[in-house]
Amino acid sequence: MGIHQHYRKEEHPFIDQALSWIDHVEKTYRMKRTDFLDPREQQIVETLARTSMEELRVYKRGGGDNAERRRLIIAPMYDEVMEESFQLTLLQGSYHDKFVSLGHRDVMGAFLSLGIKRKKLGDIVVENGLIQIVIAEEVAPFVLANLTAIKMARIRLEERSLSFLVEQDVNWAESSQVVTSLRLDAVIKAIYKLSRKDAAESITKGLVKVNYKISDDRKLILEAGDMLSLRGKGRSKLVEVNGRTKKDKVSITTALLK
Repeated sequence: MGIHQHYRKEEHPFIDQALSWIDHVEKTYRMKRTDFLDPREQQIVETLARTSMEELRVYKRGGGDNAERRRLIIAPMYDEVMEESFQLTLLQGSYHDKFVSLGHRDVMGAFLSLGIKRKKLGDIVVENGLIQIVIAEEVAPFVLANLTAIKMARIRLEERSLSFLVEQDVNWAESSQVVTSLRLDAVIKAIYKLSRKDAAESITKGLVKVNYKISDDRKLILEAGDMLSLRGKGRSKLVEVNGRTKKDKVSITTALLK
């Protein structure tokens, strides 16, 4: 089993992919640039790189300081990694928000409808009639030529400098909870203040994500650092497991994204 035993089974394919990237850099002494990875995938790559036999560094960029999805570069210690090495492109457009309402899901859906994979797409900003999309440089010309409408809104995207990217505030509100166990249904129930039945149904209906992947396993045991989300209720995370209470329940610290 080796290193895989430290990760959940569903993460094993990505573990294998990340290990192949690291092996490639070790053997060729040439940097490897990834597609956009979510924070959990970024964490995995950084952890695995630290176990490498070679002196490797992992760099990451997503366009802004608070970027969630980022491209990583795995490189030998001596390699110089420049900003342009990440090959990020910012596309910006506008729409009449008085006549049509657009959200993150609408923009991502329009992007994916072009036949481009999600891994080529970074963060999306949609606010006050403004659309900004950070994408992989190699697909930018195709997106510029073909993404001309989102829902009922006609748009015209233009390439802009990353310095124009609107930084989105990240505000996590922490709180202490006491749960019967670290099962997914118990933690979701506590964070979102749901009944046991509603928490279970949300999971079985595929409305809950764990580390950015849909999980329908109510009995999944969570760990500190796991990122959660419930459709329509926002994102949250299990910050810390504090131990058992006198009544043999579990004290945890959680955080909800405001």
